[in-house]
Formats: sequence, C-alpha cells, structure tokens
Amino acid sequence: MVDWTRVYDSHGAADRVPGLLDRAERGGGEEVWAELWDRLCLHGETVFPASFAALPRLVELARTRARALELAGAIVRGAAHDHGSDALFADCTAAVTELRELVDHRLRTRPGDWLSSFRDLLATAGQYHWSAVLEDFTDDFYPLPCPHCAGEVTVAIGVHGCYAAIRDWDRGDVERRPLRPASPAELRGVGRWMYDTAVRDGQAGIAWGITYLFGRAQCPRCGTVFTIAEEYTSANLPPCPGR
Repeated sequence: MVDWTRVYDSHGAADRVPGLLDRAERGGGEEVWAELWDRLCLHGETVFPASFAALPRLVELARTRARALELAGAIVRGAAHDHGSDALFADCTAAVTELRELVDHRLRTRPGDWLSSFRDLLATAGQYHWSAVLEDFTDDFYPLPCPHCAGEVTVAIGVHGCYAAIRDWDRGDVERRPLRPASPAELRGVGRWMYDTAVRDGQAGIAWGITYLFGRAQCPRCGTVFTIAEEYTSANLPPCPGR
C-alpha cells in the first residue's frame, strides 16, 4: 500500500492522485488523464516521487488503457533524470518488467507513434541514453568530441548525407568524411537489439539509421577512426537511476 502523505507530485501534496487513478480505472475521461499527466509527468518529462508510487497501478491499467501505457512509459523515461526517488523506483522492478512486455507487444502492432513507443521500450530496458536522443534519422546530428584530439565533430545521419564534419557557423559542415555503416552481422549488444526490433516492426528507415549510428566515423581534424555510438554515449550518457 502506498502512503500518499509521504510523497509529492508537481503540485506538492499528492492526495488527489489515488482518486484520479480510481477514476481512470472506472473509465475517466480526458480531464482525468490530463490531470494525471500534469501531476505525475509535468511537460511530459519531469517526474516526482508520486510518479513512481503510481507506476505499478498505471501498469495494471496499461493492460487495457493506451493512455496509461503512454504515461507509464513517460515516467520510466523520466527516471534517467535527477528526481530524488531512486528507492521508490527500485521498488518498481516488477512493474517495469511488465511495462516492457506491454510496450513491446504494442510495437509489434506497428502503431503510428512507433518511435515514441520504441523510446519507452529503450527506457524500460535501462537504455536511457538512446531513449532520450534517438530520432527518425530524417536529418539527425550527433555532436561529439574526437577520442584522440578532443576536437568537436558533427556526425550527420539523414537524407542530406551521412558524414562526419567540422561545423562552421558561417560555411556549414566542412571537411566532410563519409561514415562507415556497420553491417547487421557486425552489430552487437544494444545496437543489434535496436536494429532487430526496427526490422521486425517494418521500420526500415530507423533500421538503416542504426547501422550508421553504430558504425564508424573519421575525425576530419586528425584522421582518427572511431565508433560513433561509443563516443556519443561516453560524451552524453545521463546518470543512471540508483547511482
């Protein structure tokens, strides 16, 4: 049982949250879900102790209610940030495991918001970094430091080209070097899992982009060849819940 007097939401006291969850279970309308989002996941990204206290109940509701699935996924994505609720989140292991299964099932239906749901799946698997930064590879840019010379390199993956370059604010991307995509057979670990999931669900464009994201780039300054995903993760990895 949750002691709602010991947690807070975006408004402070979380005493309204259990009643809102009851109303959601009974089929509450848009105003109920709007208030739950406002209290538990402000602006779609900021979470609170009450967010994790509500997570197991939201996952139960997510078995039959898409709005609960969306809100629960957003809360888990928010766990990557500093929220002061690591102990509460640690108690949600079973709920997060079930949420992962529910989100994966939804992805297999190839929903229109597949990428958003895929970000939720990444978060439930503890891949908070990729959950935060992965886009659809239409025109994506990944700035990172070269591991050898520390110079800033802009990596572009999209319809306008796949390259590493030096970004000049007057001349644009200069000294371009083409990226070297990984073949599916070369992918390992999270890269292979991300690729296989995209292929499974018919997301050819995202699968294509992942081969470049987990491929190699050459620094235009010093010529060093490096693995893009490794260096970008090293430079941008958010804090992991529990640390």
